[in-house]
Amino acid sequence: MESESLTQFYKDKRKEVPQNINDSIGHFNVFRLEDCLQPGKQVRYARRDYYKVTFVKGKNRYHYADKSLEVDGTSLVFFNPQVPYTWESLSEDPTGYFCIFTAPFFTEKIRGSLNELPMFTLGGKPSYILNQTQEEAIAAIFEKMLNEINSDYAFKYDLLRGYLNEIIHLALKTEPAENLYTHPNANSRITSVFNELLERQFPIETPVQRFSMRSANDFAQTLSVHVNHLNRAIKQTTGKTTTTLISERLLAEAKALLRHTDWNIAEISNCLGFEEPSHFNNFFKKQTTQTPSRYRNV
Repeated sequence: MESESLTQFYKDKRKEVPQNINDSIGHFNVFRLEDCLQPGKQVRYARRDYYKVTFVKGKNRYHYADKSLEVDGTSLVFFNPQVPYTWESLSEDPTGYFCIFTAPFFTEKIRGSLNELPMFTLGGKPSYILNQTQEEAIAAIFEKMLNEINSDYAFKYDLLRGYLNEIIHLALKTEPAENLYTHPNANSRITSVFNELLERQFPIETPVQRFSMRSANDFAQTLSVHVNHLNRAIKQTTGKTTTTLISERLLAEAKALLRHTDWNIAEISNCLGFEEPSHFNNFFKKQTTQTPSRYRNV
């Protein structure tokens, strides 16, 4: 599964890509939620290559990593590029705001890493339920953002960074919605996320590309779950082990590269994450009873 880029976001939602989207100082923008909703179109379950903070009123359901969260009220939700997510409205006319930004925008003049903040850490609690006072305060900040983004003020992005920081600190003072997390069919959910993380590493398109997440432990660390939990969920859902699923996908990619590229065996071995060509040879022969060279030449 590929992540949704900023460019793709603008093409889908705004039809026009800003010129400053690749600025080295980072990118920031803010929107009213209702201006970007597309009737009948569900937000796809995917990672994005940007951060997102959403303020939304009404009844909504979020699917975030291996968790599902249903909220009836006003919520503030923080999404990071490391975790796939989707959102569905259970209300007819959801309203609210959201802002999107890249890491350089936030860290350009602020020390520390975004991923050290509790709402952005892997396995953290990204959703905060707001009372009326908090709702009014954060809505007012988003309105300031909307007014400022369209201004000619030379230092507006410094001001916008300050507004974003204020929203983050207001959230940190608020209890995260931990008690609202539910796990409907959690095994199926975590298996789906595993499969999408696995698929996102393919196809291998150049010899310098490298398949890096090769073990159950690699996936468990990325998902912030214990490897035993991951293995049990996948076994109960698919009837196969995590290692078997990884090996099957690795073998499928190996066959495609052998058939459809002119890369030598050492290059294919390296991009598939094998330390030595002999290790790749042994893996392929164990799976198919043929060596990679013989498979290529048949």
